[in-house]
Amino acid sequence: MRPNILLISADQQRADCFGFKGRNVKTPHLDALAAAGTHFDACITPCVVCQPARASMLTGQLPRTHGVHDNGIDLDPKVGARGFAGMLAQNGYDTAYFGKAHFSTYHTFEATGTPECLKSSARYPDDWYGPYMGFDHVELVLVGHNWWAPETPPGGQHYERWFHADGQGADKVRMMWENAGDTRGAAQTWHSRLPEQWHNSTWIGDRTCAWLQQNHTEPFCAWVSFPDPHHPFDAPEPWSRLHDPAEVDLPEHRTRDFTDRPWWHEQVLTAEPEGAGADIRKSYSRIPPQTDNQLREIIANTYGQIALIDHNVGRILDALETAGLAENTIVIYVSDHGDWLGDHGLILKGPMHFDGLLKVPMIVRGPGVPAGARVDDPVSTLDLMPTFADLAGAEPLHPAHGASLRPLWEGRGHRDFAYNEWELLPTRTGVALSLRTVRTRTHKLTVDLQSGAGEMYDLVADPHERFNLWDDPAHGDIQAELMAMVHSRPDDAGPIRAQVGIA
Repeated sequence: MRPNILLISADQQRADCFGFKGRNVKTPHLDALAAAGTHFDACITPCVVCQPARASMLTGQLPRTHGVHDNGIDLDPKVGARGFAGMLAQNGYDTAYFGKAHFSTYHTFEATGTPECLKSSARYPDDWYGPYMGFDHVELVLVGHNWWAPETPPGGQHYERWFHADGQGADKVRMMWENAGDTRGAAQTWHSRLPEQWHNSTWIGDRTCAWLQQNHTEPFCAWVSFPDPHHPFDAPEPWSRLHDPAEVDLPEHRTRDFTDRPWWHEQVLTAEPEGAGADIRKSYSRIPPQTDNQLREIIANTYGQIALIDHNVGRILDALETAGLAENTIVIYVSDHGDWLGDHGLILKGPMHFDGLLKVPMIVRGPGVPAGARVDDPVSTLDLMPTFADLAGAEPLHPAHGASLRPLWEGRGHRDFAYNEWELLPTRTGVALSLRTVRTRTHKLTVDLQSGAGEMYDLVADPHERFNLWDDPAHGDIQAELMAMVHSRPDDAGPIRAQVGIA
């Protein structure tokens, strides 16, 4: 019998932000999921920003191949429809998507025509539920990170229309932005007064549970995508106060250090973004150095966001059990990318590929998956599409760069390295970069193919990535080996595309 597939993802959640990973964050349902399944401890993202990472999860291809090599570039619907949803739909699966998709840019200066673009979303009637990017049924959240201005609600899709349907939407938006308590001036951090029942995490849990309770006569694949814990750090009360800032975990090394780092580490924090939207990128995508007390507030609120997701994951897993579907469902929990969250004095994301940003969660539970197991081989969320093909006995609709995870959880096979790439145009950061990263069990290397500069770390001897070994003669052999991995990428990359918006 072919299994059902339930993919649950967060946005910008680090691989270590779980109770079972030793951090002081309350994640009882995700901890139980890991205990009942297999945890991939060295999973990385194919790109450290949202749109490329999500397009790679769907298609199984690296960003330069599917074309979304940076944020602000829309995934070609023809390419998206050949991803895992389209593949499974052609093989008899019911396919559904709930939450934040971000396959297309939502905040643009001009209408693009996609259902995710705020300026074109009104073209889609209230009874539109797909298809989209190969998913037969979709219920979308477009404004996941408080882009709403209180005075003028924007366009939207299913969540936004539901949110405003009672005529009280403007008041709810004001609740989102009100600061309900002291956060010591921590950047982009407050206690949201929006009632929990109106939060997008709750809505996504509600809609997923309702769909699971339907009569499923065919196998299904559902992607459930939570927009949190992406900044701003604005968990609703009481979740924002669930973790005492005095008791959260601070990074061991939390000072900005540019000595012996590649040139872009410092320049990307000071360079001027180009073009329209530059001011938004500077104010929203960069957070200045924070005091320890401010960082504690940011981390505590992030933990609250994650705890609310965990609560809704528990609801979804209960609905799966109640519907009699749990025994034949593969459940996978991932994130699109991580967050520095204070590592090296940095917060959010960018072209410094420290593990807090590069590594992502990967938990798998289901029939045939060992309980309480851990896999240390380097893998990637690129591997989702070929894994789903393997589970369903389906043929991918286009070539993929990933490989099935199934042999690894079954104790067969081995992985040497995982690959990451990002083409940055100056419109994003003010700096042009062609970054390539490879990560093995023991080392990591990042190189900018334009300038030839790079960094390399021994992750065993130096887990906090403090000592750059790039061009150190004593480590020349391993650098050459890692560079050979960089250059092993298949020669199927497309042209660098212009960005369509400011996402």
